[in-house]
Amino acid sequence: MAKVTFHHQDGTDTVVDADPGSNVMRAAVQNSVSGIVGECGGQAMCATCHVYVPEPFLSQLDPISEDEDEMLDCTASPREANSRLGCQIVVGDTLEEVEVHVPDAQI
Repeated sequence: MAKVTFHHQDGTDTVVDADPGSNVMRAAVQNSVSGIVGECGGQAMCATCHVYVPEPFLSQLDPISEDEDEMLDCTASPREANSRLGCQIVVGDTLEEVEVHVPDAQI
């Protein structure tokens, strides 16, 4: 199992286990993590799983795809240099643990 830590704006954290090969958005939705909506089900088409990824985790991720880059321009909270879509962050073999900050708003 991979471990995903969600840091919320109110200072609380939610830590969940995720199956290898799953993604941050799916882990959040399956565990009812507040602040992650995942409207499109992980197709990089809605930006409602926007998260901020701190170092050193950011440098461990695959590069942003063209589709993800386009959707990050549509986020409800400001896009930052460390913005990613949770549905595009796959956990498992090479990423056994990741921390993300949940933005103020998704929609």
